[in-house]
Amino acid sequence: MARRSFTVIGLGAFGRTVALELRRFGNHVTGIDAKEGPVNDLADALSQAVIADARSDDALREAGVADADVAVIGMASDLESSVMAAINCRLLGVPTVWAKATSRTHHRILSKLGVDRIIHPEEEVGRHLAQVLHNPLVRDYLSLGNGYTVVNFTVPDALRGRGVGALHLERRQLRCLGVMRGTEYVGSDVEPCTLEADDRLLLLGRRQDLRDFAAAL
Repeated sequence: MARRSFTVIGLGAFGRTVALELRRFGNHVTGIDAKEGPVNDLADALSQAVIADARSDDALREAGVADADVAVIGMASDLESSVMAAINCRLLGVPTVWAKATSRTHHRILSKLGVDRIIHPEEEVGRHLAQVLHNPLVRDYLSLGNGYTVVNFTVPDALRGRGVGALHLERRQLRCLGVMRGTEYVGSDVEPCTLEADDRLLLLGRRQDLRDFAAAL
């Protein structure tokens, strides 16, 4: 995968995490914050770390934001700085802009400014956590849109020793994408596979069909 150039504006907990992970993947990452402390903390970890006021297009231009493929606006508590950072990234011609929002009003403003993706991390993490807590068999899940989800299920005692084919998932409008045993892929619904303790089922289907399957276990 081709490496890209990212600028992360606002190096609080959210921005810092995004910047460090993007850098860990080998991308060129510039971190920008108005405060000296966060910039100094990441000076050796990122490709570049700059003290700059995101409300100033000149300051962002000097920091090289115009050369970024993607800008991530990580600060959200300061509405003015968030909005001006989005405006300035667009003025500087950054092709893709993502931004964190803290309210529906904030979301609407960023949307009107043409931000490509608006993130509500607290809501998204809370929703994700509630789904996992609701059913102890669900280890994790990924929403694919249009009602479809991939769910990582822990195999319960009731299914141990049974073959994947014997689950008749097609009757529930579900598909087994794979069975994981530890870190090993051992089969799917088109391959013979007998379920064992601690196996994990990767199932694809609509949310309600997956809920019905989990409730029946």
